[in-house]
Amino acid sequence: MKRFTPLLLLLLAACPHVGPDAAALTAVHDAGSALPHAHIDLEAADGRAYGLQVELALTDASRERGLMFRESLPDGTGMLFVFATPMAHAFWMKNTLIPLDMVFADETGLVLGCVQNAEPLTTSPRKVDGDSKYVLELPGGYCAEQNIGPGARLVVGEAGKYTPE
Repeated sequence: MKRFTPLLLLLLAACPHVGPDAAALTAVHDAGSALPHAHIDLEAADGRAYGLQVELALTDASRERGLMFRESLPDGTGMLFVFATPMAHAFWMKNTLIPLDMVFADETGLVLGCVQNAEPLTTSPRKVDGDSKYVLELPGGYCAEQNIGPGARLVVGEAGKYTPE
């Protein structure tokens, strides 16, 4: 056995390391692509409308996973978290690798507020005042660029036909 120990150590040192984060990243990314998708519109308070393609987080598991481990979020895309009943929701950025804007909207789609450029990899709760039924996560900086804030409107359209679990 002593003869093989140096050889085994040499082989282990030569192998590339694939840690649990790499495996988790692959699993989460693959799972995210299986989520339902929909087109929604986000209307600024000044009337300008922006179309977005979103993944729908309808289950507890998909809402808990969210956009964790993603390395990018293309412009014009996001994730819409849909809850069965409006309530005060708080989000954190643990295992989220990119800054995100979070748009909180009530059951009518009225935007209650936005959290802009939420810092990645933190457990600080992000929330706004009021009860939200929808939370839309977008690439960081989107709300400032498009002047999205309280008084804007989220038009869920076809996404509204999905029932959250």
